[in-house]
Amino acid sequence: MLPVNPWEHQNAVKSLYTNCVEEVCTKHGITRMELDILLFLANNPCFDTATDIIEIRYLSKSQVSASIKLLEQRGFLHKEYSSSNRKTAHLKINAAANPVISDGQAAQETFLAILLKGFSEEEMDFMRQYNDRILSNINAHLKEEP
Repeated sequence: MLPVNPWEHQNAVKSLYTNCVEEVCTKHGITRMELDILLFLANNPCFDTATDIIEIRYLSKSQVSASIKLLEQRGFLHKEYSSSNRKTAHLKINAAANPVISDGQAAQETFLAILLKGFSEEEMDFMRQYNDRILSNINAHLKEEP
């Protein structure tokens, strides 16, 4: 028997997160993927390319590309290119996206409050360390596979 079964509760966690963010999507008329991209960019400003989103979040290139195009059309994002590398587009959030991001981050805070209710700071620190180690193991293994 495994001491930890990481996949045992993943659907419950996903369902809770969906429940927390679906009102934001409905309110702003965006898809879950579009919200996820905006929140990723807002919460991780050092990762600002489509490739970053695809590699870090393990999302499909076609879905990310289509969602970025829709976000650009709605005026939520724009692309910038550095003078040293005209091939890589850096995704920048426009002010029009601020209400969506604010509501999305509030939904994320609600999700975390539900998920971590009753945990002490020390327990959360241990969880962070264990989750970081698990993710590191996963990433190392996936990089080794052909």
